[in-house]
Amino acid sequence: MAAIISERFDSLGLDDPKKLRRLGIMGGTFDPIHIGHLACAEQVREKFDLDAVIFIPSGVPVFKKHLEVTDGARRLEMCRMACGDNQAFDVSSIEIDREGDTFTVDTLRQVRDYYPENVELFFITGADAVFNIMKWRESDVVAELARFIAVTRPGYTISEEQKYLLETHSAFDIAYTEVTALAISSSTLRQRVSEGKSVRYLTMRCVCDYIATQGLYGGKSNG
Repeated sequence: MAAIISERFDSLGLDDPKKLRRLGIMGGTFDPIHIGHLACAEQVREKFDLDAVIFIPSGVPVFKKHLEVTDGARRLEMCRMACGDNQAFDVSSIEIDREGDTFTVDTLRQVRDYYPENVELFFITGADAVFNIMKWRESDVVAELARFIAVTRPGYTISEEQKYLLETHSAFDIAYTEVTALAISSSTLRQRVSEGKSVRYLTMRCVCDYIATQGLYGGKSNG
């Protein structure tokens, strides 16, 4: 029996096989998850009329193997806490459960094999990452498995030349959208915690409390 992708959206697409469903997939290290991630997912969900968004914390992120990353179980728990009150969000452990390095193509294959064909996949990624997707493992297969939504923000956009190169030299179907600017990063949160500064209002209060009780990031945040 295949591993469950999402408890909340396990039956997506099965209620009416003739009705098209749209599933957003948001990957990332989420170390920790913050309000920028959540706001991005919500705005993309609304604009592209997605039925659901599944957050998938990375297992062993290939491009961050040189960095110290919090263990998967705790990153997963923080995501579940942050997303729990949004009925359109869920969190999946499939990358953390999978052994070996984490590659997007493996994740998309697993999700595609799990859901019926009337569920269309939309992979949400940052504009600063989308220009490198042609370098991803089996990028041609990735392009077949999902449509891409490249999220831009004021101050960082993809140039028309870059868009043209992607359109003419790859098979990727990419839509571009700008979300409300939130100058927040997980690295900033980690630094603030390590300095004993507050991360309240930068992430959900439940995540703040979890960081403090677990003693993550080299110190206890003051809330």
